Amino acid sequence: MHFTKDGWSCLKKQFCILVTTILTLFTCCSSPESPEFEFMRDVKVELSYEDFQAQPNYSGSVRLLIGGGLTVILYSNLSTGFSWSGLAQISNRTVLMQIDHKRLPPTSDRAGAGGQEVWTFKTLKRGSSTIYLEYSQPWEGGIKAARTFHLTV
Repeated sequence: MHFTKDGWSCLKKQFCILVTTILTLFTCCSSPESPEFEFMRDVKVELSYEDFQAQPNYSGSVRLLIGGGLTVILYSNLSTGFSWSGLAQISNRTVLMQIDHKRLPPTSDRAGAGGQEVWTFKTLKRGSSTIYLEYSQPWEGGIKAARTFHLTV
């Protein structure tokens, strides 16, 4: 088989395109096995009113690096008498620590508008822990656990 100069040039181009396509597919379709791709430094989990209407009892999971931060932001409306438990129930406090909890005011001036509650956590060491929060009316006889938040870290 004899190739002209233009034939070799065309063959080289086709070969380069083939190699580039294979490398691109390999890169896009391969799943990283290195821990830095599986675990994140900082994670934010935010659930709105609509999220809780669709799923009143949220359950999820995240993977954090040691020393990583977790911010949980949940819809709240104190005008209804409901509030989230300020102190999260943490299953393993040697792995995860609550740093802060605060209530943010409504962003609307409407009477009865809802706001948000924000928790911050920090991972202390390798392991697993769960966070559990309840949205309840705190008085005796009030509705308990109308919404729940359960997150495995």
